[in-house]
Amino acid sequence: MKAYSYKLKENKIFQSMSRKGNCHDNSVMENFFGIMKQEMYYGVVYYSYEQLKEAIDKYIKYYNEKRIKEKLGWMSPVEYRLNLLAA
Repeated sequence: MKAYSYKLKENKIFQSMSRKGNCHDNSVMENFFGIMKQEMYYGVVYYSYEQLKEAIDKYIKYYNEKRIKEKLGWMSPVEYRLNLLAA
């Protein structure tokens, strides 16, 4: 494990770890990545890193600005935050 940690540090990669025994720290991001893979990745072939990066950038913009969620009162995340600020 020390060799792995050293290799990360050598390549300026910072390891993200939750507190011991707490599996909920990453659940929000894991949920997002699962939704993203279902909606824009599975069944699509990307022929270059740039193609994939562009698709991810477009999806994140769509997710934040256009995609509505029932939990947010049928608003997008951006609309929901703006609505909270206006209240």
